[in-house]
Order: sequence, then structure tokens, then C-alpha cells
Amino acid sequence: MPSEVRHLVDRGQSFPLVRLTGVLDAESAGPVRSTLLDVLAGQPEAVVVDVGGLRVPRHETLSVLREVRDATRDWPATRLALCCAEDGNGTAWESTGWPIWPDRDGAFASLGRPDAGRRVSLDLEPVVGAARRARELITETCLRWELSEVAGDACIVATEMVNNVVAHARTPMSVLLARHGETVSVAVRDGSPVLPRFTGPVAPTAYGGRGLLLIDAVAARWGRLALSGGKVVWAHLNP
Repeated sequence: MPSEVRHLVDRGQSFPLVRLTGVLDAESAGPVRSTLLDVLAGQPEAVVVDVGGLRVPRHETLSVLREVRDATRDWPATRLALCCAEDGNGTAWESTGWPIWPDRDGAFASLGRPDAGRRVSLDLEPVVGAARRARELITETCLRWELSEVAGDACIVATEMVNNVVAHARTPMSVLLARHGETVSVAVRDGSPVLPRFTGPVAPTAYGGRGLLLIDAVAARWGRLALSGGKVVWAHLNP
């Protein structure tokens, strides 16, 4: 009988709580990864994962949690907490690199109180004018954050990302903007699984292909994250 991990996402807490139950093995690791990445793609400030109901016959399969942590280290830079993890030798869960807490209360207490004002989002349809709305959100938010010096580059990044969705993915999208200290991240999530490829400078006579070149030129770093239902393209910008 194939193994299965069931998940329940509770968004009624201060941060999303993901409860995993079942057997984690080579077959169920993929769906676990997809579940966690889908929650993280919403750019929450933090996520708590309760693994009290998860059985792990082979400790090697815990590498999926380490992979999720590594894939999202730069974006969305969400704080992670693992709770109710028990293991006979006390080291298997530590190999994931996640902070570990004996119970949910301790995990949530360690994360503190949310600061929703540092993360904003905007849902858009793939239509003409979508990039303009994204720029308006970014300009207004950066002024409120007193980071107006970042607004210009952030608008360039958002324009290229949004126009790419309008021209190619043609799916609804979400623009995600976050403040990380004195830096800002811009991300766009869409429903297409096709990941952008950056091959460096294009020929002067080439038609198109300059969007990622612009993003690469103004961003401190950027990347993409494959999801089961699409992707996220993100960029970090310094003042």
C-alpha cells in the first residue's frame, strides 16, 4: 500500500500552522515539499510545522525539510519552526536545520508577534495596465516605509515580472512586496510552471529577452521557485 502524508493548514493562528500526519518516505516526500512550498509562496512572516503525527521510518527522508529550508532561504526569508519532533537518537530532526521546539506554544512564542505592515500583496489579472497597478502599490508602500530610494528599481523589477506574465504565462498573478530591514523584496507568483532562463546579454538586434537582464542589473540577487501550481520569480533590492 502506498504511503501518504496528510496535511492541515491552520491559518487562524498568528502564523500559518501546518500539521503533517502519516508516513514520510520517498513516495510522500514530494507532496510534503509541495505543501510547504505552497504555504511559503504566500510570503508569510513565519511558519510552524507540527510533525507530532509524522512517522519517519528512514531518517534520510527528512532531507526534504532541509531542501525546503535551503530553497526558501533568500525568498521569502520566512522564519521556520518545527514542533513536536521526537526521535530516538535526538539528532535526526536536527539534520533538517530547522529550529525545533517540543510543543506548539514554545514554537509560536519563539516567533513573537507578527508585523503585517512589512509585507503587502496585490492580486492581478494578466491584462494591460497590470504593471501600472503594481508600480502604484510599490511606490506608495516604499514611501510609507521611508525607502523611496528603492522604489525606482523595485518598479523596474515588478514591471518586467508582471509584463512577462501578461505576455507569456497569461494566468492570474500575485505581486508580493516585503521589507527586510533596509532591503526590499519584490516577487510575482503566477500559474505557469515554465521557469525563466537567464543566459546573459542579448544581441542588440534581438527582439525581447531583456527583461531578466534588467532585473539582474538592478537587483542585489534574484531567483525563481518552482511550485506544484506554477512558480514565483523574486528579487532583492538594496538602497
